[in-house]
Amino acid sequence: MTEAASHDFRRLPPMVAALVRVFARPKGVARLCVIVLAGLGWSCLGLLVGDADRLLQTLCTPSQVALWNVPGFAVIASMWCAMTLAMMLPSAAPMILTYAEIVDTAARKAEDIVSPFILTAGYATVWIGFSIVVALTQVTFMQTALSDVATQSASSLFAGVIFIGAGAYQFSTLKHACLTQCQRPFPFFFTNWATTRAGVFRLGLRQGSYCLGCCWAMMLVIFSVGSMNIIWMAALGIIMTIEKMLTGRRFTYAVGAVLIALGVGAVLAGFAANWPRR
Repeated sequence: MTEAASHDFRRLPPMVAALVRVFARPKGVARLCVIVLAGLGWSCLGLLVGDADRLLQTLCTPSQVALWNVPGFAVIASMWCAMTLAMMLPSAAPMILTYAEIVDTAARKAEDIVSPFILTAGYATVWIGFSIVVALTQVTFMQTALSDVATQSASSLFAGVIFIGAGAYQFSTLKHACLTQCQRPFPFFFTNWATTRAGVFRLGLRQGSYCLGCCWAMMLVIFSVGSMNIIWMAALGIIMTIEKMLTGRRFTYAVGAVLIALGVGAVLAGFAANWPRR
C-alpha cells in the first residue's frame, strides 16, 4: 500500500477506512468470502431446521406429486444449496487463501489482479449445480418412497448401500486424483494462472470440479442421515476439511473403513428387521 493511499484512508471515518483496508487486500476479501458465504449457509440451515415442523407439513401432502411444483422443489433445492455452502466453503478455504496469497504478492508489485471473489464464485457455481441435480434426485426418491419428507432414507438397506458406496469411493483412484488437486492448490495455480476475470472464474470452476470429484460421495451420505441433521452435516464438513489439509491417504482410508462398517451395520439391521419370524 502506498503512502498516498494510506494518507487518503486517514481522511475517512474510522469504520469506513477499516472496511476499505480489508477490501483493498486480497487476503481480506478471501477470508470474507469464506466466512460470509459459509455463515450464510449455516444461517439458512438453522432457519430451516428451526422451522422444520412447518416445512414437513408443507411437504406432507396427500400426493407427493406436489413436490414437483416450483415451491416444493425450491424448498428442497434451497436446502441443498445452503448445505453445500455451509459444508464445502470451509473446506475450500486453503485453496482460496492460497490464491489470495499469490494475488496479494502481485498487488504489491502493482500488477493487475482479479479479486478472490471471482474465484470463489466459480467454485460455488459447481456446487450450486450439484445441489440442483441432487434436489431433483431427492424429489424422485420421495416419489418412490426411498426417502421420507425429512430427506432421510426410509430404508435401512438403502441407507446401508449409500454408506458402503461412499466408503468404497474413499479408496478409488478418482477420489485420490481429485483430492491431490485439492490438497496442493499452489502447483495448480502456478501451472494454470490467469489474469482475466473470465480466466479466474474458470479456475474456480476447475477447482470446484476437483472438489466435487473428491467429495460428492460423502455428500450423498446426507440421503441416509437426513438433510436436517446438523450434527452429521458438521461432522462431514469437518472430515472433508481435514482431508484437504492433510497429505497422504491414511485419514481418507480410515474414513472409508468407518463408512463401510456403518453401511454393513445398516444393511444387517435391515435384514434383521425384515427377517421372517416363526
